[in-house]
Amino acid sequence: MRFGAVLPTQEIGSDPIAIRDFAQAVEELGFDHLVAYDHVLGAVHEGREPPLAGPYDEQDPFHEPFVLFGYLAALTRRIELATGVLVLPQRQTALVAKQATEISLLSGGRLRLGVGTGWNYVEYSSLGTEFAQRASVLTEQIEVLRALWRDPVVDFQGKHHRIDRAGLLPRPESDIPLWCGGSSLPAVRRGARMADGFMFGSTRPVVFELAPRALELVDQAGRDPRQFGLEAVIDYTAGEAEWERALADWEKVGGTHFSFRTISTAADWMRIEAPGFTSPTEHITALERFARKCL
Repeated sequence: MRFGAVLPTQEIGSDPIAIRDFAQAVEELGFDHLVAYDHVLGAVHEGREPPLAGPYDEQDPFHEPFVLFGYLAALTRRIELATGVLVLPQRQTALVAKQATEISLLSGGRLRLGVGTGWNYVEYSSLGTEFAQRASVLTEQIEVLRALWRDPVVDFQGKHHRIDRAGLLPRPESDIPLWCGGSSLPAVRRGARMADGFMFGSTRPVVFELAPRALELVDQAGRDPRQFGLEAVIDYTAGEAEWERALADWEKVGGTHFSFRTISTAADWMRIEAPGFTSPTEHITALERFARKCL
């Protein structure tokens, strides 16, 4: 099992020293990876039709993952840097390929790119992208990213992309792990068919139902389930007994990655108790407690 910590991106603040201290604590405590969330814009929820269904609004700050990881690549030595997840269809695919390559090179191959479709249609339209086509775009983007990372010259014609005999330099020195994320069966199907793993954002009962289904779908796609990763996230306020129980159950269903979250933001939306931490130090203390119990 590989253990991760979720950056409390909405609560860590903008002090670069606090962000550094958190990331270095993750590494020093023996965690294997750091997960960062992604939103470019937050939107007011009131008065929307259709309603915005997600937990974040215009008051929730998010650090931009690629810039953040460029900073942290120089401040850490060992931990993997994972997006959990990058809202890929609202971004230019070739530019993401370039940015991900740069992080991979500067970090010594420590990037894991988790991608998903997101839920904020206001964010999509503000970025000049089409929300309704996001699933179709994401499927094609995965194919394009892999081609740009591996092939010197790419000649690609798809529904959403046209690359006319062009290539990316520098390219990654090794394959960048590309995982899908989400909570729906269609997202799991896409990941089983195209990705290196799947990231679930919780340890709700449905996660334990979908995980073995994902491995079945990987096998049906003619791929090796033993090479497919599965990540779940446990919250601080679940408590030590639940951390251990969920970890044991996650191992039983084939889980490979288990991450720890200390964020209060969206706790009401997720129907969990909020930790209520008010300083980076409190988040790090929670990491220490989890590390002593589970790592």
